[in-house]
Amino acid sequence: MMRIDILTLFPNMFTGVLNESILKKAQEKKAVSIHVVNFRDFADNKHKTVDDYPYGGGAGMVLKPQPIFDAVHHVTKDSPHPRIILLCPQGERYTQKKAEELAKEEHLVLICGHYEGYDERIREYLVTDEISIGDYVLTGGELGAMVIVDSVVRLLPGVLGNEASPVHDSFSSGLLEYPQYTRPADFRGMKVPDVLLSGNHRLIEEWREQQSLKRTFLRRPDLLENYPLTEKQKRWLEQWKKEKE
Repeated sequence: MMRIDILTLFPNMFTGVLNESILKKAQEKKAVSIHVVNFRDFADNKHKTVDDYPYGGGAGMVLKPQPIFDAVHHVTKDSPHPRIILLCPQGERYTQKKAEELAKEEHLVLICGHYEGYDERIREYLVTDEISIGDYVLTGGELGAMVIVDSVVRLLPGVLGNEASPVHDSFSSGLLEYPQYTRPADFRGMKVPDVLLSGNHRLIEEWREQQSLKRTFLRRPDLLENYPLTEKQKRWLEQWKKEKE
């Protein structure tokens, strides 16, 4: 069973997220054990303050090292190789590849920051990873932690039920996912592509491959820069480029 500890100053933010949908089912199936820890509880001063003014001056407050170091020690004291992740704007940008990497771990610790930032010693001496979910500013790391937990837990064996589901997701193959349809075949004059109704699985797979590649070409061409294209896929791309000119 994977264990995930989330260190935060606002534990109530996770109540709904962790008790609904896939995350709830994953915990019920014993695929993951998720614990939310308020690291304010580990502050060693009578007022339970976890932040202070930065040395050298400047705007805002900085999270002190002591409460976070002690909280991490508490949740990892019996864990031999935890991945300790700092949610911060300076971290590597989060990707599906990173989610797949983290899904192989036994213990994740996510540290959610607030205020102006962290004491640098937390970065230097405590964490194993720094992650950012995008190039924008949030109030704190809680939403980023929710994104990581959701994206990782759904990859754990048995969580989604259909083991093929995460394999065909956008980004898992390196491409965006192909279009999906369900009944009715004709909805107010808008029809499902004939190939999907043909029953010919070879043609259906080829159509899906083509549509996945085309959607990526039109919406996220940057994903194709290092993608290992087959000769057939190269011919498709050349055709679409000509059509686009």
